[in-house]
Amino acid sequence: MSTLPPLSLNPALDATELARRFAVNGRVQIADFLAAGVAEAWHAMLRGRQDWLQMINSGDKLFELSRPVRAEMDAAQREALEQAVYAGARDGFQFRYEAIRVPDEQAARAASDDPLATLATFLSTGPARDLLRTVTGAAIDFADAQATAFAPGDFLTGHDDAVAGKRRHAAYVLGFTPKWRAEWGGLLLFHDDARVSDGYVPALNTLNLFRVPQPHSVSEVTRAAAYRRYSVTGWLRSR
Repeated sequence: MSTLPPLSLNPALDATELARRFAVNGRVQIADFLAAGVAEAWHAMLRGRQDWLQMINSGDKLFELSRPVRAEMDAAQREALEQAVYAGARDGFQFRYEAIRVPDEQAARAASDDPLATLATFLSTGPARDLLRTVTGAAIDFADAQATAFAPGDFLTGHDDAVAGKRRHAAYVLGFTPKWRAEWGGLLLFHDDARVSDGYVPALNTLNLFRVPQPHSVSEVTRAAAYRRYSVTGWLRSR
């Protein structure tokens, strides 16, 4: 992998003001989260990787398909999978996107040469964790993480991230997607059964942070999208 610039926060971030905004409705969008030049290099790195796994659920079961496996599927298999995904989205919780996972354990992260493990450690320690603790007002011990890539047709239906025993205080989406248009989909939407109350367009070097539980979804990426919607996502948790 190419050399990436060191991870560091934008020194101009105002933690007090961000905490005030977060307290209003349990979410905040933080532009220019990382220092200048970092996010651009990360976008190039993520776009160049080939070790993505497509994540598809069927009820409570998770299926992971590599790009080589998908390339070997014939047209009938692709169509059957497509129909199953959309059928699942009609009445229940359904998702399809690509991901690269990061281990939760500190020792495993330290032993890894994957930059994603370095980013997870960065968010779980030092000034970054201090900032996230201040903004959310929560006793955060660590951030779990996975890289995600949403291609045309990918989506994540409504859910609230509440899982017993996970001790999730807040969710985050750190965007590594430049020049994205709202019409391309892939929007992080906050809603209830009646309406969409708020939404964020994917953006480079922007951290979307929101309290758990909170109903939200990611709208389907359209065929007009010029490239995948890249981000690193996860939850801020206590052990």
